[in-house]
Amino acid sequence: MTGRLNSAQPYAIGLFRIVVGLLFACHGANSLFGTFGGQTPDAGTWPAWYAAVIELVGGSLVLLGLGTRAAAFISSGAMAYAYFKVHQPQALWPIENSGEGAAMYCWAMFLLIFTGSGAFGLDRLFAKRSGAQGRTASEQTPVAA
Repeated sequence: MTGRLNSAQPYAIGLFRIVVGLLFACHGANSLFGTFGGQTPDAGTWPAWYAAVIELVGGSLVLLGLGTRAAAFISSGAMAYAYFKVHQPQALWPIENSGEGAAMYCWAMFLLIFTGSGAFGLDRLFAKRSGAQGRTASEQTPVAA
């Protein structure tokens, strides 16, 4: 059973990345454009407008699996800032200060920094193309010790 689960791990990470990226991008689109009934901040206002841009761009990049680790790093930091500057001063626990979303996005993006894009990501597609073109025959043959 462990072998089957381990072999499916890249696909589970890929699906996790897609869902988290989509939800994060939707949150940013809602904040920036009011697409789902949200209120839009004035352009350039700190921190609401910048957070919305990070959410939309970071979420889109994570969704596509393009620059996943860098996008997740910036997104995780933005959500940590949101939690500690906006939510945590109101109360200690996320359930008390309505910071569950910020905390969950922070940790989900933090996980993606270390796991990468998983399956279905553009990162892997570009890595395969550049890896196949840049290798010579001697680099492709494994050396036995």
